[in-house]
Amino acid sequence: MKILIPSAKELNLSVKNKPFQALSPETKAIVAAFSDLSLAEIQKAYKIKEDMAAKVQAQWQALQKQNAQTYPAYLLLDGLMYRQFNKESYTQEESQYIHDFLAITSALYGVIPADTPIAPYRLDFQTKGKVQGQSLRKFWQSSFDQAVKNEEIILSLLSSEFEEVFSKDLQQNFYQCVFMEEKEGKRKIHSTISKKARGKMVKELISHKIQSIDEVRKLTFDGFSLQKDESTDKRLVFVKRV
Repeated sequence: MKILIPSAKELNLSVKNKPFQALSPETKAIVAAFSDLSLAEIQKAYKIKEDMAAKVQAQWQALQKQNAQTYPAYLLLDGLMYRQFNKESYTQEESQYIHDFLAITSALYGVIPADTPIAPYRLDFQTKGKVQGQSLRKFWQSSFDQAVKNEEIILSLLSSEFEEVFSKDLQQNFYQCVFMEEKEGKRKIHSTISKKARGKMVKELISHKIQSIDEVRKLTFDGFSLQKDESTDKRLVFVKRV
């Protein structure tokens, strides 16, 4: 079983850093492409102001020189989803579960175990730029597929931005989780609701060291539970009544 989660833009630099880890050939190619951009080109690619572009440029230069500080990915990334479960006090068994089952999808690092040391960076699949003549999504597709193609169970807690990097044939094998809130008989999907619920689910998966879809279906957390009337075999819909 592999649990896929997306990376995040927000970072927590207060966690303990790790030694710099060798970059994969794919990551090296991306670093080479983006570290070569001028300040003006970074501003255009990211659609950001000059002061922020300077920070991004410094991150790329540190990666290129291989002197960037690195941190366990799931502790460094600090988006709303991650804040629901990223803590440094997991048991040895829980930490092993994180390494074995939880994988982060990243526009810079690919599909990696969640505890992999990574450097601070700013890059997603919306960023304009080419690597070896390809868009980031096209550049990564083969590697993303390869990372999970032999997994019997793939549980996707991904946003569409990351899920669509995988080939369509492989996406059909994903078990997708959808989160809704029900109020006054009406159910809705909302970005904030989904991000928080994904993080809460990851916390439960780690805590109970879940390894099967049947166990996932039985989960109840933060008011969410599986709704059979909304769900199908591969689409698991969890609803919270408020």
